[in-house]
Amino acid sequence: MGNYYYSKNPEVVHEEKRWGFDILGNKISFVTDNGVFSKKTVDYGSRALINNLKIETMQEGRILDLGCGYGPIGLGIAKSNSKLIVDMVDVNELALSLAKKNAELNGLKNVNIWESNVYDKIERTDYNLILSNPPIRAGKKIVSQILAEAISHLSIGGRLVVVIQKKQGAPSAKKLMETVFNNCEVVARDKGYFILESIKLV
Repeated sequence: MGNYYYSKNPEVVHEEKRWGFDILGNKISFVTDNGVFSKKTVDYGSRALINNLKIETMQEGRILDLGCGYGPIGLGIAKSNSKLIVDMVDVNELALSLAKKNAELNGLKNVNIWESNVYDKIERTDYNLILSNPPIRAGKKIVSQILAEAISHLSIGGRLVVVIQKKQGAPSAKKLMETVFNNCEVVARDKGYFILESIKLV
């Protein structure tokens, strides 16, 4: 059960739900189902990440939402600014089908959604921002890969921003990001969640 959400085709009894949530001042409609993470509401970690991004300072650019699930982070950001292009990937095909449905439901044209196991189908090296609420249950190896390989897909000055609970490894994640990027800032602490940010300097 540990890798339940981090699986290509979770075997579930389908039970779709539709609900709405305010993200960055916009009401976003979501369809969710059994077999995806946080199916009843936008989870607290994702909310903390979104609310501490300072996304309003980005006038344009390209963003990667890694491990997008049914889409709350990526779609919320895409809705906030149509000049931002948001690429969204996940390994869970059910989550991806929901993310595509949710993009259409909200009339979002500035998103691209496809399957990728971490970065294996990410070709771009010029993202301005990579975001992740990492799948902790998938294990430390996957989480470390998300953090360590981000630098290869960022432009100079691009940022990696992640949310991880302190008790689920935020201090060790911070050390790894410092090793890879030579910098890492705790942007915020919120009910045990750490928002960590590293910048690609060279």
